[in-house]
Amino acid sequence: MQKNNNRYPNFTMVFGQRPQAWARVQGVGKNLDITGVVRFYQTEYGVVTIAEIKGLPAPQGACESPIFGFHIHEGGSCLGNAADPFANAGNHYNPSECPHPYHAGDMPPLFGANGYAFSAFLSDRFTAKEIVGKTVIVHSEPDDFSTQPSGNAGRKIACGEIMG
Repeated sequence: MQKNNNRYPNFTMVFGQRPQAWARVQGVGKNLDITGVVRFYQTEYGVVTIAEIKGLPAPQGACESPIFGFHIHEGGSCLGNAADPFANAGNHYNPSECPHPYHAGDMPPLFGANGYAFSAFLSDRFTAKEIVGKTVIVHSEPDDFSTQPSGNAGRKIACGEIMG
């Protein structure tokens, strides 16, 4: 990203570039309809992450909140077992061994809208280069940002392997 002469970055320049890292997200089992792409753009200020996810579970009632935990995990594979279909994704990416919610891989939740979520944010907790080979996970519940070690975010319902 080119520097500009303003005090703050001009992130609109990011959207015309190829991402430095990306993941194709896919659900499993009863969440097989979940698909999407997460793109990571390295900038001088940190990483702009853009997530677009479809097929998320819709709310059952007017007051049920379709909010999903969203994290980078340390493992490099979306494989698993019957109890945890994404067990190989491992724990939250946390190279500095910080308490939750200060893990490098803790990201803002995804807010579902009729089964669709779009999110864009800036983080300086990781670089695009260092997360290549890790995984991105969508959880069934919102992260509570306090429970150790993972925010009580529920089951892993979709996963993507981050590539460069």
